[in-house]
Amino acid sequence: MGRKVTVATCALNQWALDFEGNLQRILKSIEIAKNRGARYRLGPELEICGYGCWDHYYESDTLLHSFQVLAALLESPVTQDIICDVGMPVMHRNVRYNCRVIFLNRKILLIRPKMALANEGNYRELRWFTPWSRSRHTEEYLLPRMIQDLTKQETAPFGDAVLATWDTCIGSEICEELWTPHSPHIDMGLDGVEIITNASGSHHVLRKANTRVDLVTMATSKNGGIYLLANQKGCDGDRLYYDGCAMIAMNGSVFAQGSQFSLDDVEVLTATLDLEDVRSYRAEISSRNLAASRASPYPRVKVDFALSCHEDLLAPVSEPIEWKYHSPEEEISLGPACWLWDFLRRSQQGGFLLPLSGGVDSAATACLVYSMCCQVCKSVRSGNQEVLADVRTIVNQISYTPQDPRDLCGRILTTCYMASKNSSQETCTRARELAQQIGSNCLNVHLGVYQGSTFSWFETDFRCPRLGRRPLGVGVGVQGALGQSLQNVQARIRMVLAYLFAQLSLWSRGIRGGLLVLGSANVDESLLGYLTKYDCSSADINPIGGISKTDLRAFVQFCIERFQLTALQSIVSAPATAELEPLADGQVSQTDEEDMGMTYAELSVYGKLRKVAKMGPYSMFCKLLGMWRHVCTPRQVADKVKWFFTKHSMNRHKMTTLTPAYHAENYSPEDNRFDLRPFLYNTSWPWQFRCIENQVLQLERAAPQSLDGVD
Repeated sequence: MGRKVTVATCALNQWALDFEGNLQRILKSIEIAKNRGARYRLGPELEICGYGCWDHYYESDTLLHSFQVLAALLESPVTQDIICDVGMPVMHRNVRYNCRVIFLNRKILLIRPKMALANEGNYRELRWFTPWSRSRHTEEYLLPRMIQDLTKQETAPFGDAVLATWDTCIGSEICEELWTPHSPHIDMGLDGVEIITNASGSHHVLRKANTRVDLVTMATSKNGGIYLLANQKGCDGDRLYYDGCAMIAMNGSVFAQGSQFSLDDVEVLTATLDLEDVRSYRAEISSRNLAASRASPYPRVKVDFALSCHEDLLAPVSEPIEWKYHSPEEEISLGPACWLWDFLRRSQQGGFLLPLSGGVDSAATACLVYSMCCQVCKSVRSGNQEVLADVRTIVNQISYTPQDPRDLCGRILTTCYMASKNSSQETCTRARELAQQIGSNCLNVHLGVYQGSTFSWFETDFRCPRLGRRPLGVGVGVQGALGQSLQNVQARIRMVLAYLFAQLSLWSRGIRGGLLVLGSANVDESLLGYLTKYDCSSADINPIGGISKTDLRAFVQFCIERFQLTALQSIVSAPATAELEPLADGQVSQTDEEDMGMTYAELSVYGKLRKVAKMGPYSMFCKLLGMWRHVCTPRQVADKVKWFFTKHSMNRHKMTTLTPAYHAENYSPEDNRFDLRPFLYNTSWPWQFRCIENQVLQLERAAPQSLDGVD
């Protein structure tokens, strides 16, 4: 009797509601798995309709089309003689569930509903689905007639059960269930289930990959067994990038690792593993065996099929590997770049337009497009025909084959330096040199005539003689409504011109189509509201909107070495400035940190405490008393916290208009779904600030001597 099993898992770049494309990618993954000898294939969560359908799950069309795709899968000869595990929404007794549908040779073996739904951060599964709460219980599900006609089954088992093949036992858990305190794999493993599968829809967050890997390896380390994890990859139409990392593990070791970032729409992992290794591993863990002897049994669905072959003694088995992680800088280089590629090809636009200021943020955005071009060229060289076809469609040249990233960048990226009277020669030079090094199509425009005509119109039509007494754009430090309006007009004109050039840039060169406008506001500026509403932060998409200033600086430094972009050296060493105030003797008179009243490093701390640690003003003050006790007095800490919350609440309304941005940080203030808060606050925070003030006074009275050494 055979004991070696070959199993397959995959990462698929599915797209919400793209039923045709999703079907083809599923079939391709099954075909690859079969060609590699696999007898079981696991796919990502909700792969038939795409994970990010959101409120489309309410529509009966989504359920109907999902079953139509399932029928096509059942009917396809590709799915014969392999157990296929696919994900789709299913309605049972008028309740909608997030399900796995497992089938073999035109027979549905089990419909397994998700038992723990993800409902935090970016996830809202409880809005659309109901968790299955009846552990170790199944019911009969009445199959739609289109499925009955194919399977010759009236019903199929629906609920919490496992599959018993001739040679092993297979159990399912779905995404979030791995992250719960008492995951299903624990009880399933104790009940003799040897292969655990997990279909995920897990998105990228910086520095998160190790958590996922640790959960899988720990699951199999404590309880033994084989663990397969599948995941979606790519942008399926939203702010999230699903980062693959499919894997196969056994007994605490990883045997197959999928890529975290790639342009391949279909990636299949297979491993051949010996079931006896599971059994011998478990046999010597006495504590596990004692718990197993008391375990409650799962309903077993008998399957007349084996994952192993009779004659497999000479079949080679897979060897354990060491998981390779990307550095945070590499993650930034690859993740947002892949997201940009998916957005570009699926939006059917002709490229990107980026206002390039000569600062770190816009430079980092330009580097991400260049990194995308590098990945496209690499993928084409490796023979990816889908990527080649997409490139030719984007540049509108059927014979074009990208080889040089600079050449490709020149075809799909237009950068535009928008100067004003307040722009320094240094930023102009930095922007020009970077554009030359990455090969972008570079434009230069001066805002003076647009800004001047705007104020002339205002003075004439609104009879405002005060403007005539203050020369526009002259003198450093113009304050109040006039100074603010001068800065805002510059910023908003840039947005208007960016969209004008995006629509007409290709047309002016005799090329069809338009360009997607890229924004470049980082997560820290958004958190504080340090941006002008409807300025260049308003764009079609923003690849750096979920990345901190600190990480962006590290990323730009990384690009200097990785891509030999020496122009970035002067950019990363220059002080951050919006250049909205007039120059002083030809030099920049305005810096971001002076404007904000805090450093970017402090802002990241505030952001993490506010969102990740879930702290209001008083709790944050108490926390920072300890964190900053060697550098700040309680009074200074109080002033900093009050200033942050005043500015944050005052500008919270700006979050309602933020450009859709790549999600990379868990302290993002994105108002659409991740950070749900009011946008009209009492910005004086009277009760909260009074609590802080009372605590400061108490500390100052109690121990004045302990504060003598703190500046």
